[in-house]
Amino acid sequence: MKKRISEIPRKLKAPLRIKSYPLSWKYAIWSLISGTISILAILWVTQITGYPLLIGSFGATAVLLFGAPDSPLTQPRNLIGGHLISALVAILLVQFFGNGFFIIGISVGLSIFLMYMTRTLHPPGGATALIGVMGNCTPMFLLIPVFTGVLILFVIALFTNNFVNHRQYPKHWL
Repeated sequence: MKKRISEIPRKLKAPLRIKSYPLSWKYAIWSLISGTISILAILWVTQITGYPLLIGSFGATAVLLFGAPDSPLTQPRNLIGGHLISALVAILLVQFFGNGFFIIGISVGLSIFLMYMTRTLHPPGGATALIGVMGNCTPMFLLIPVFTGVLILFVIALFTNNFVNHRQYPKHWL
């Protein structure tokens, strides 16, 4: 234990800066347009159906889908699987243990563990679990808002990321 702690300062040594990628106006503007459309689409479906479909983790998902569509964390398996696994974790924890202080933390940790083990790591999934537990979710949380919202984001990502020449999504399906 002492050795591991003593190695931390050495591991913290890193360059102050790295060479960053070149900025692209067309990439930035298309991300702006796509991200806006995706959230507005979820709100539009919410208005039509009367079911609240927008949760905070979808904002983070939009950042990844439209700002970093090439990332392994945004590919369909990760996008859909990460949110669904995390929603299921939230549902099961709330059903068996409620939504107490420790359960909120456990929901995120357990989601990370399960997403990692199933190769479906999607960072906003941790937020989905946290939102579900804090909201004292029911089993319906898996379908509405999680699956429906993710499906809307996914369909829009398929269209907007392939509509322009400078993008391709997905890079792989599974």
